Amino acid sequence: MKEPKKSGGAVKAAPFKVAIAGLGTVGAGVLKVLEKNAAEIAARAGRPIVVTAVAARNRGKDRGVSLDGLAWYDDPVEMARSADADAVVELIGGANGPAKAMVEAALDARRAVVTANKALLAHHGAALAARAESHDAVLAFEAAVAGGIPIVKGLREGLAANRIEQVVGILNGTCNYILTVMRETGRDFDDVLAEAQSLGYAEADPSFDIDGVDAAHKLAILTSLAFGTAVDFAHVHVEGIRHVSAQDIAYADELGYRIKLLAIARRTEAGIEQRVHPCMVSKASPIASVDGVYNAVMVEGDAVGQVAFRGRGAGEGPTASAVVADLIDIAAGRGGTPPFGVPTTAQAALVPAPMGDHFGSYYVRLMVVDKPGVFAAIATALGEENVSMESVLQHGRHPDGPVAVVLTIHETTEGAFMRALERMRTVEGVLDTPRAIRIETV
Repeated sequence: MKEPKKSGGAVKAAPFKVAIAGLGTVGAGVLKVLEKNAAEIAARAGRPIVVTAVAARNRGKDRGVSLDGLAWYDDPVEMARSADADAVVELIGGANGPAKAMVEAALDARRAVVTANKALLAHHGAALAARAESHDAVLAFEAAVAGGIPIVKGLREGLAANRIEQVVGILNGTCNYILTVMRETGRDFDDVLAEAQSLGYAEADPSFDIDGVDAAHKLAILTSLAFGTAVDFAHVHVEGIRHVSAQDIAYADELGYRIKLLAIARRTEAGIEQRVHPCMVSKASPIASVDGVYNAVMVEGDAVGQVAFRGRGAGEGPTASAVVADLIDIAAGRGGTPPFGVPTTAQAALVPAPMGDHFGSYYVRLMVVDKPGVFAAIATALGEENVSMESVLQHGRHPDGPVAVVLTIHETTEGAFMRALERMRTVEGVLDTPRAIRIETV
């Protein structure tokens, strides 16, 4: 970075120069925020922040913001190496390819890097953090998790005095929107997904969102920040929401629950749980009322107790806000904290808690033939694994025909429950695959 220039006896700080790779929704949003709020940003950074260079695939595309006077690079890696810039912003996306190569090149050139790329960090975060530290370069990624919610800085700095016990979050707005609309309208998953795609809330290929992968990427990052461990995406248990039906949501409501796709990192005696899956949470829980495209993260620390963060988790404005916040910190000289809060040399290897050791309650929906002996056989299947029922819900009778039966299961280990579920599946009179959802107290 350049030394401040003196002018007329007063110190005038040189502009902080930025190069941006990726001019999609977020990249254009960053340019807009830097232009619109230039005075406030300069005051907070101690100097102006100006964009000097950009890299994108399509030079002719109208992005709703002027690119006049900016150096244009077709190759983001070359931009990272040679642009007239103090910091490089990576908004290309993807765990590998140009995004990874560009970030590595920028760090090797001792340039600060700001990224919103959760996949890159989930798969390569430990190596990139070590690279940044070895070159005394900044790697900042507030925008990679929960959009405009300052959860990265909250965990890394605001809650640094605490031993964190757990982090629980709604980290994917697409899934939260779909589950919310299903509950409000009674419509089923496929119908609401199609609507979400038409409204732009879901991608044409929504797999990363609805199969839980996007939330799992973010959880791996939060786990490292919360527990001082190396990022370990490989040990995140991941399930999506494809199997959640309108029927399940209606039963959940009757039982006093909401269904949410939760990302959970929890300290246990067996190690650290990292899991993403649909959960039933009490309507009284603060996280149950987080609807639509909103995200929320709840953190429990030994000194502070429970802290909640809530806001929009994606989109042009929220994500651009987080990117620019990182740039302000770096420009102001506040970027010296290790990327994941603890130097990589001091990070512990994550000891994963086996999913089979998870201890909790469960909801099960069965379609059964309504005839004598079937329910007794189900109870026997549970008993053989020392699993007990808490409640049974059945509406109406249909002699010799299919009927839905809902069970809630007392706390037990995941392993025992899964074995019991398999036994129930083979009971004569049980139709289709039993559907199970974990019940969480948060």
